[in-house]
Amino acid sequence: MSVQTESPLTQPKTETVFRLQLADSNWMGLWTLYKKEIFRFLKVGFQTIAAPVVSSILFLLIFKLALGSFRPDINGVPFSQFLAPGLVMMAILTNSFANTSSSLLMAKIMGSSVDFLMPPLSSLELTVGFIAGGVTRGIIVAAATALAMIPFVEISIAHWWAVLFYAFGASYLMSGIGILTGVWAEKFDHVAAITNFFIMPLVFLSGTFYSVKMLEGVFYQFSQLNPIFYLIDGFRYGFTGVADGNLMAGVLVISGLCALITVWCFYVFKTGYRLKA
Repeated sequence: MSVQTESPLTQPKTETVFRLQLADSNWMGLWTLYKKEIFRFLKVGFQTIAAPVVSSILFLLIFKLALGSFRPDINGVPFSQFLAPGLVMMAILTNSFANTSSSLLMAKIMGSSVDFLMPPLSSLELTVGFIAGGVTRGIIVAAATALAMIPFVEISIAHWWAVLFYAFGASYLMSGIGILTGVWAEKFDHVAAITNFFIMPLVFLSGTFYSVKMLEGVFYQFSQLNPIFYLIDGFRYGFTGVADGNLMAGVLVISGLCALITVWCFYVFKTGYRLKA
């Protein structure tokens, strides 16, 4: 007596929201997407890595040479040591965002979106692959910037957990925002608008070059609502051991935003918003 088995083609397929079953994950495809993102920015490393490092060093030298002798210590920390972590974090934020936003926008303009839409990659795998590429670029730029600053300013690490958590959280969050921007944008002017009118104002108004305790009234209240403030403040705390804000609030805010951005990016890839005709 023969035993009939159900054909794989007729077996019902079940899919959870985030494809959490390890057997369903396309690890090779995810690794290939990640490598593509890494090689994409490494091929133009002079533009994607060297240029941000030079810009950060110029900021540091201008403030140190032109204003250093006129600026008192901030919260007991010399001004140059206070400034350096803020510049490193600014490099993380801008480069993580630029990596994913430019990657997706260029794929749409050049018609190569099919390269990552046609392979058997789930929405979660696409989200993880693109964000991981942005995180890698942000961390590489941060490490290069910090090393380049050593001849000009004394850099020491007081709390490794804060440095690692906020560096990863910042690059993760901005990579996710870059995905949303790259999918939404139809031309480079749209990406530039988000950068110039949204990201940079939040960065410059978050205590990158000053302590938010110097602000008064509505400006101080706004800084407490600015998520970039918690990133810069927590990252600076990792180096100096001094913080302007509530560290626990920062951990909760950044963790919540990273979870939210993950779900949002997953939904965008799942629905194919502005990606699928």
